Formats: sequence, structure tokens, C-alpha cells
Amino acid sequence: MFFFLFLKETKPVMKTFQLIENDPWLKPHEGIIASWHKLAKAKEKELTGNQDLPSFALGHLYYGVHPTEKGWVLREWAPNATVIYLIGDFNQWQDSDSFRFQNIGNGVWELELDKDILKHKDLYALSVHWDGGSGKRIPAWVHRVVQDPETLIFNAQFWNPEESFTWENSSPAKKGEPLFIYEAHIGMAGEDEKVSSFDEFRRNVLPRVVKGGYNTIQLMAIPEHPYYGSFGYHVSSFFAASSRFGTPEELKQLIDEAHGYGLRIIIDLVHSHAVRNEIEGLGCFDGTRWQFFHDGPKGEHPAWDSYCFNYGKNEVLHFLLSNIRYWLDEFRFDGFRFDGVTSMLYLDHGLGKCFSCYADYFSPNTDPEAVIYFILANKLIHAVNPNAVSIAEDMSGMPGLAASISSGGFGFDFRMSMGVPDYWIKVIKELPDEAWNVGQIFHEITSHRSDEKVVSYSESHDQALVGDKTIIFRLIDKEMYFSMRKDQPSLIVDRGIALHKMIRLATLAGAGGAYLNFMGNEFGHPEWIDFPRPGNNWSYKHARRIWSIEADKELRFHQLGDFDEAMIKLFRDNNILKTTEIIHRFDNQQDQVLAFSRGDYLFVFNFNPVTSFTGYGIPMEASKYKIVLTTDDPQFGGFDRIDTSSAYYALPQFHHADTYFLNLYLPARTAMVLEKMSIKRIR
Repeated sequence: MFFFLFLKETKPVMKTFQLIENDPWLKPHEGIIASWHKLAKAKEKELTGNQDLPSFALGHLYYGVHPTEKGWVLREWAPNATVIYLIGDFNQWQDSDSFRFQNIGNGVWELELDKDILKHKDLYALSVHWDGGSGKRIPAWVHRVVQDPETLIFNAQFWNPEESFTWENSSPAKKGEPLFIYEAHIGMAGEDEKVSSFDEFRRNVLPRVVKGGYNTIQLMAIPEHPYYGSFGYHVSSFFAASSRFGTPEELKQLIDEAHGYGLRIIIDLVHSHAVRNEIEGLGCFDGTRWQFFHDGPKGEHPAWDSYCFNYGKNEVLHFLLSNIRYWLDEFRFDGFRFDGVTSMLYLDHGLGKCFSCYADYFSPNTDPEAVIYFILANKLIHAVNPNAVSIAEDMSGMPGLAASISSGGFGFDFRMSMGVPDYWIKVIKELPDEAWNVGQIFHEITSHRSDEKVVSYSESHDQALVGDKTIIFRLIDKEMYFSMRKDQPSLIVDRGIALHKMIRLATLAGAGGAYLNFMGNEFGHPEWIDFPRPGNNWSYKHARRIWSIEADKELRFHQLGDFDEAMIKLFRDNNILKTTEIIHRFDNQQDQVLAFSRGDYLFVFNFNPVTSFTGYGIPMEASKYKIVLTTDDPQFGGFDRIDTSSAYYALPQFHHADTYFLNLYLPARTAMVLEKMSIKRIR
């Protein structure tokens, strides 16, 4: 009897996810969160059977073109097809029974070829037939696609160089290391009005990134995309690095050399949608829209003019998960920034939706199939490479997105802090300088869930696209063209340069584990980004980076670049971002003064546009500080009003005996970073 009671009282209870323990407001939604993880486990078991997830995600080693003892074997998945032929230069692009695939079951088609049929750089495609139609198709699993410069036609290209690439450097990536991300686009990374190359980026941009102190490069537009102006977000061939930038070996050489510099390389991964194109894309690969995508309105993104993947289909999961492993294995990328996460999470794609309460995240509008995909994708990434990083681009604020899977989250390492750049734009556009609210600034730059890390940034490529403006262009506008010379004084330029530095320092100082900058913005690159299109007469004028203006010491651009370099160096050398606790010290809205600390570093901002303060008291504990960085340094375009040679002590005031104040001179529109020094007790 007693034994029975003892067993009854100690009966195991299902443990609550740590995510919910950290945030009790999630408790009403615990059932939904638990169901997602239960479904993810069941789906993983269904997909893998007795395998593990990394072994399952090897579709790229089965589909596509692969060597055999006799020659080559080609495989594709096309369940609705009735006949498939291989066409190319070798058979005058005509259907031929000698190049007819065999249906080997489950929608898989296979063709074996003698070794001498396919030669390096041969062009080829598929001729796919289905009931009621046929069409030329680029293979879905192809590793190389090229476009004819005259006809603009895309074809698959057999890529089999005599010598395989030899890797020389290991990735420097370490788990938990703060990220300083340099977001870049290969094609627009050169100064000439053209499409730049992998090789040019390796030779010209990598050294700049190293000098700037960044430890991570985030590359955009790597998978093949038919329209250059899509910025790489309308992908057609998911397993092919874009040939417009060079060869696969040149991309590998770039990554290998970056690793040698101590840089990690991550790429934008676009699994949120795909281009609608049918010949060079997946739009109607086997004669149906629903092979890879949802049928009907659910499969069409109304804002992006693209198709949406069906994450509930096992073959689609196999395709996407294999795509992740392909980039990790074949090119040794160090991780991914997942694009369009919000669009994937919600059936309405989050369009025009204001996420104002937790119920908005756990409603029938949330797609559990996408949630399952994210859990499996992140589990795969970290199983293949424990040091790899995954970043979610989500604007909805989904709780748990960047929390660990074991704690009840989705498993991303970081989420993009997308509210910060939006906030800075709103402030610059809508408020006069004297109305900038320093308390609100502190809240915006430091606000994120305690169990998640975020990538903080004041602007990315999004803020520079045509129709929008970079921060520096919003601040300076037309004076960018007339008054950036050092011998042409301008109060407008002085204001712009001062605020540009303060905004970036504040954003980095409040960052939740990572910081991002888009290439060129560190030195205030002028104007906007506008890719060649009919509306600009196919011009490359705004699809490049004018690096020479930073190198010109007669101009003021280098002052912003020099400040950015010094700022990044300070944070990296002293591991400031590893200190997660940010302590609010003081803010005074009337004066527009803000102070907060992070470990041994104190950040003080005077956003007041006209008033400088002498002996301004910041309440602190008894301490001694030295100034290690100031935006007013003349080498950064400042006016040298701050004494950086003195030590500063927090001392008690006679009318506040229990409170210590650090008295500082705070010039208008300046910021400073102070480092705590040891104080020897005086007897």
C-alpha cells in the first residue's frame, strides 16, 4: 500500500521547455510548441528511418550527374513526366532514344552514358514530356548553369575539370564567437560599371574586410538566379553557384583564402520561395506547379511574384535539406542567413500584419510545416558542422526562433534585429534632432529576448536599395556631391558625419551578440543601389562600390571608415560583445544625454545638437576611467574637444555622500567609450 502511494506521488511529470520557463507568457501556448517539436521528431523519423539526418541530406550525391565505372549516370525526380530525354551539343539538341531516361520508380528517372559522351564544359538540358505537353528544362539538381551572352539562353554545363580543387586552410569558425559581419554582393563589389567576379572580390575586397576588423563575410546572391536585378533572391538553380561571377573553383579559392585570413563565410539561403521561370527554374519542371510548390494561391507569393515551397512534402524536404548540406560540404561555407523566414512561417506571409500579441504567433495562420522544416534544418546544420552559424531574417518576432531546439526553440543561432534599422530611419525622417529620445534609443538598441542572440545593425542592403536611402544620404543628401571635401566646410556634413558615427556606435554597443554592416556603408558610400534594369537603361552606375573615394584623403569619407575600423577593433580586441549584460546608467531627455555600461566599458552619448555640457555628472560606483574612443577625434572628422589623456574618477558629491558621479565634458553631438581602470587603495 505504502509502496503504491510512493510510486503515485513520484510519477514523472513532463518537463516544461526552458523557453517557457524563461517566459511565462508562453505558458498558454505550451501545447502548440510541444506539438511542433513532436511533429518534428516524427517527421525526422519518417524521413531518415534507421539513418541520421546528415545521411539523409545527401540527395546531391544521388541526383544530378555522377561518375560510374563505365561513364556517367544522370538522375532526376519528375513524378509527372512521361518521357525525359537528355539534349545538348552532343545530339544537336534533339530528342533521341539513345539519350532517353528510364523511369526507375517513385518518380525517379535515370540515364547511363559512356564516358566519352559528356566532356568538360559541354552544354546540356532535359527535354521533359508529360501528358498534354513538353518543354526544355534545366536539371533541378544541376551544379553549373551558364547563360549565352548573345542569346541570353540558360543551359546546364557539364563541369568536370581535370584537377579537383585542393583546400589549404581550415575554417576559423568557433562556436559562440561574436560575429562582426560584412554583408557583401560579389557582382557589385567592384568599382567598374560591370558585374564583378569571385576572383576580383578575393583580391580586392578580402583585404579590406580584414583591415576593417570584421571576422565574417555574408555573401548575397550565390545560388544561380536568372535576373541579376533580383539581388539573388529569385533563385532558379539551388545547387549551382552563379556562373556570372566565375567558376566553382574560383568561389572555393575565395572561401579558402578567406579562411586563411581568419574570416568565416556565410551565404544568404533562399528557401522561402523560388523564381517562377519554367525553363531555367522549377516553376513547372515536370509539367505541374505542385511538384515542388503548393498548388493554387498558397503556392504563390503575392508580393514577390514567386512560388512558395511545399514544406509538407518529403521530396521537397529532401531537396532543401540536401541543399544545405551541399553548400556546407562542397564549398565549406560556415553557415547561412535564412532569407524570408517571416514569409515561410505564416500562411499570409506576414504581409501587412502587426504582430501585437503572442496569440498572433500561435494561431492557425502559423504554418507548422515550415516550423518543422526550420527545426530539421538547424539540427542538420549543427550536426554537419557544430561551428556553423544559422541566422533568421524574421520581422515578426516569433518567440523561440533563435532559442535552442532542446529548450523548445527553432534552433537558429541568431535572429536579425530588424527593428533597429527601421527605428533609425524613422527617427531621422520624422524627428528634428532636438526631439530624439535617448531613453527610447536605449530601449531599441538593447531590446531582445534574453534567451536569444541577435544580429544588430543600423543599415543593411535593404536600406540602400533604389527608392530608399542610406543613413549618410538621409543625413547629408545633396551636400554629398558638393561638400565632402575637407576644404569645403559644411554644417550639414558636420552633422551627418557626427550622427553617422554615433548611430553606429550605439547600435554596436547595444548589440545582442553580433553586428552587421553592408559593404561601403562603413565609410558612408554615396547614393543608392540600383541594378541594371529597363528603367535605368540597363546601367551599372549604381550597382558597384566606389572604393576610391575612401582612399582619397582630400575627402571626408575616409574619416568614417577610420572610425569604423577603430570601433570594430576596440570591440573585438576586448571581447565587449561577450558581455551580455548591459546596464543602463543614466538618461536625461531634456539634455539628450545617455549612458550605459557593458562590462568594464562605459558608453556616453550626447545627442544634443547645440548644447555642450561641462562637468556633467554620470552616476556611477567609485571608479576610475580612461577614454579609449571618441567620435570627436579629429582623425574621425571630429573637433578635438575631448581630453583623452586624463584619467576620470567617479567621486562623491557633498550633497550626495552615498552617490558617486563621473564628471565629464560632453560636447554636442558626440559619443565616447571609457574603460574602467583599477584603483589602488590609498592608506
